[in-house]
Amino acid sequence: MTKVATKAKVPLKLVRTAAPEPSSTQRIVEAIVEAIVERRLMPGTKLVEAQLGELFSVSRTVVRQALNQLSRDRLVTLEPARGAFVARPGIEEAHQVFAARQLIESAIVRELASRITPAHLATLRTHLRHEREAVARTDVPGRTRLLADFHVVLARMLGNEVLAQLLADLLSRSSLIALMYQSSHSAEHSQAEHVAIVDALERRDARAAAKLMNHHLDAADLQLLSAVFLAQHQLARLHALRSHGAGRPAQLAAAADGDGLQVGQAQQAVDLRLHLLAVGDPDAVGQRRQVAVLDELQ
Repeated sequence: MTKVATKAKVPLKLVRTAAPEPSSTQRIVEAIVEAIVERRLMPGTKLVEAQLGELFSVSRTVVRQALNQLSRDRLVTLEPARGAFVARPGIEEAHQVFAARQLIESAIVRELASRITPAHLATLRTHLRHEREAVARTDVPGRTRLLADFHVVLARMLGNEVLAQLLADLLSRSSLIALMYQSSHSAEHSQAEHVAIVDALERRDARAAAKLMNHHLDAADLQLLSAVFLAQHQLARLHALRSHGAGRPAQLAAAADGDGLQVGQAQQAVDLRLHLLAVGDPDAVGQRRQVAVLDELQ
């Protein structure tokens, strides 16, 4: 009888793989978000597809994907025949968002106080720890996302996905304002208020939880709107300085003697290349210094 040779079974090994590199689209998204957060790309700045493609060595198709993603997050506005612009936070809209959230979220915590489980509390405590860590390391995009997600997590615990999605949409409407204007101090304060809300839920104190939530949203509304007013005042001062030639890069000062359209085009190029390229290229120390000079005027 002929023996059939069989291949020895090779034991499977668990292979640790490196974390995947972020896609080109995600790299652009993260760079623009960081530039917005650090106020190097101000509201209304035009984001030119060709320049972004050149800066990140990608096609315009990839750039459009990134801009579409930012548009869904309400960080960028896409205007037909005009292009993409960093969104302008609307003060009145933000105020209305906080008012709507108060109505919804006070009801959420009242209901949740009677339903809260040990598993829910464990999830919330873990989330609070992640918030605290992000605030401590001054991770502005991370802390903004986590502080907002806390409210959606509460809604999802009621098992109502429609309500959770509605709240997520309301939160996205104010995300740009929070990203741009929330200070480290106010973020710490907001995180501490989240802890107090969870403590009230753990005690099943519906009245206290609702009162704390309303106070929390009132404080956030006041802090962010005050910051927006201050930033708008600073931006108006910057524009006034620039209109007299003060604080302009050399290219703008030279262009100021010529055609007005050239001035606008030069400003647009400087905004993207100085303010955004410094994000994409960590070694652009000189460019970062130029950005810092502009930031001081704001």
